[in-house]
Amino acid sequence: MTAKIGFAIRYAISYNETRSSYNIGEVRLMKTEVKAVDSPYQVQVLDRALGILDLLADISPELGPSEVSERTGLHKSTTHRLLQVLERHRLIEKIAQNGKYRLGLKLFELGSKAVAQLDLRGRALQYLERLVLETGETAHICVLDGDRMLSIANVESPRTLRTPSTVGRRTHLHCTSVGKALLAHLPEEEQDELIKKLELTAYTRHTLIKPSRLKAELKLIRQRGYAIDDEEFEEGLRCVGAPVMDYSGGVVAAMSIAGPSFRLTKGRMPMVARSVIHAAGELSAELGYKEIQVEKKRAVVTPIRAAL
Repeated sequence: MTAKIGFAIRYAISYNETRSSYNIGEVRLMKTEVKAVDSPYQVQVLDRALGILDLLADISPELGPSEVSERTGLHKSTTHRLLQVLERHRLIEKIAQNGKYRLGLKLFELGSKAVAQLDLRGRALQYLERLVLETGETAHICVLDGDRMLSIANVESPRTLRTPSTVGRRTHLHCTSVGKALLAHLPEEEQDELIKKLELTAYTRHTLIKPSRLKAELKLIRQRGYAIDDEEFEEGLRCVGAPVMDYSGGVVAAMSIAGPSFRLTKGRMPMVARSVIHAAGELSAELGYKEIQVEKKRAVVTPIRAAL
């Protein structure tokens, strides 16, 4: 079993309602019994399903339904239903020759994405730091987390009046530059499904609250390569965001800068957008994205402190 697969299958997610985030709880296999996660929101079915994955990973690479039932102590009908669900989600696969089950490639995909996301933080920092140096504003990088954007790294502006940023903060998709930049570069079918789930809440008079207007904006964003939050989430705040792609050609994150509207004027936006696009493009190239050739030579920048 590879480390990536091991990383993916050893954790169960339990929802923490008070923080609107996800906690990770480890699922251990003691002897041959499935041990439930000791958490206030444990879901027995999830515990049992993850226990089956542990069986296939640690006890035997191939097991038939009766063997799984015997080793877990679960009723055969329960075992059959769990195996069907796991197979449907490609977490396990059935071997045609003997009718037994083994781990599925979906686990490798999930593990690869998890490892890439962890690595993304470290890789992004140098580009965020450069963006702050070039623009004088706070820089962020966010990934998709359900129907929200999750901040995984940021570098704050050195200015006294700046936009504060918190790692772990979750923000909306329809009214932020990172959210719209990522949405715009999703496959159309996935984009449509996600938009249907969004609550298009109006936070200011500039917020896009009609799906048709949001779709038109996303089309424009995809054409020009960057998104703008023009005081759509908070009056007096503007942001510019661009997508971060990986080796598969898919969007994996979005990078942005945020600052007060009196500094991020509409006339200054194109220049700022070029910096954000360039930084996001270089990070994309580092992640293996090759559709667009990104110039690796560092731009010559003037530290913002020299201009103050």
